[in-house]
Amino acid sequence: MNEIQGRVTSLLIGPEAKQPLTRVPSVTAVAGRGLVGDRYYFGRGSFNAPQFDQSVREVTLIAAEAIAECNKRLGTTLDLADFRRNIVTEGIDLALLKGKRFRIGEVTLRWVRSAPPCRYLSRLLGEDMMIGLKGIGGIRAVIETGGTISEGDTLYVLP
Repeated sequence: MNEIQGRVTSLLIGPEAKQPLTRVPSVTAVAGRGLVGDRYYFGRGSFNAPQFDQSVREVTLIAAEAIAECNKRLGTTLDLADFRRNIVTEGIDLALLKGKRFRIGEVTLRWVRSAPPCRYLSRLLGEDMMIGLKGIGGIRAVIETGGTISEGDTLYVLP
C-alpha cells in the first residue's frame, strides 16, 4: 500500500437534518448513496434541496487535528459530533487526498472537493466556524466501492 495513510478515530451519522450526530463503531457505505443511517443516504440532509449538487454529499471527512485546531482558534471545547462530518481521521493531512482515490476498510472512496466551513454550521453552533475551520474544514468524497468502515480502520491512499 501507499505510504500516505491515517486512521479512522470516529464515525458519525444522523438520520435527520439539524439533529445531533451519533457515534457508531462501524457503518455500511453504499456507492451512489452514502452511509447507511445518515441523513444524506436518506436524502434528508440540510443540503438535499435541488439547487445543491448532490454528487458531493455522500461522505465527509475531517481530521481530529483540525478539530483540535478549531477549538484552539475559537477558545471552545466543541465535541467532534458538533462538526457534522461523518469520518474523523488522525495522522493524515486530508488535503493530500485532493484528486485521489483512497481506501478505508472495505470501501474505496474518491475525493470530490474540500468541505469548507459554512454559515449554516456557525448558526447551528453559535460560533464563528468560518474562522475556526478556515482552511481545515475537511473534505467530501464519493463511494466507488461499498462495504464496511469501522473505527480504527486505516486510510490508505491508492496509487
